[in-house]
Amino acid sequence: MIRYLSAAGLACAFGLSALAMPAPAEASGCSATIEANDAMQFSTRALSVPASCKEFQVNLKHTGQLPVVAMGHNFVVGKTADITGINADGMAAGAANNYVKPGDARVIAASTLIGGGQTTSVKIPVNRLRAGEDYTFVCTFPGHAGIMRGKLSLAQ
Repeated sequence: MIRYLSAAGLACAFGLSALAMPAPAEASGCSATIEANDAMQFSTRALSVPASCKEFQVNLKHTGQLPVVAMGHNFVVGKTADITGINADGMAAGAANNYVKPGDARVIAASTLIGGGQTTSVKIPVNRLRAGEDYTFVCTFPGHAGIMRGKLSLAQ
């Protein structure tokens, strides 16, 4: 009986932890809405961009309440190999530049910085994405990129 209860408890714990994992973003044609919150979380950890789109629009909604100076969020896309450099250079660029280095060729797309209750959007030029390439999206607000990140892929 104890073994049965232990197994049931483990199954329940694993089932609940699976429910807490963010689901892939729901894309509608050539756009998707992603939420960010005051707990430094995106609502998804994976985004698939249809190759048939010319541009793919990401609508970022900050569902938290904290102001941009305390808990700002943006949505920045680059090759996974470039993300550490994009983030470091973005932090050096500062808030006036939305924590994205101006003219950074490694950045495929970047939104403006928003605070609680605000929304923004960014268009990803699909012709800059290649099938099989490893892409990542992050928030480059200082200290956020380690947690607020996900995989972006080109769907054929």
